[in-house]
Amino acid sequence: MKKTKRILALAGALLLFAMYAVTLVLALIGSDITLKLLRASIACTVIVPVFLYAYMLVYRVLKGHGSDDGHTDSADS
Repeated sequence: MKKTKRILALAGALLLFAMYAVTLVLALIGSDITLKLLRASIACTVIVPVFLYAYMLVYRVLKGHGSDDGHTDSADS
């Protein structure tokens, strides 16, 4: 799971960096769609981490890891 988290975090960071780089380059060139790309980059700054967190949460639930300490909730009573 740690390797998967690292890969997803790196992919998310690279995606955000690429979006900002493209927005900056197009702003320097003077493209007409620069403002729309800036809005998309700002929106993805929130959306990408939320989706990555949701993926990790779903993965944890599907794999049966109820908590981080290694115990499941059904045997604690």
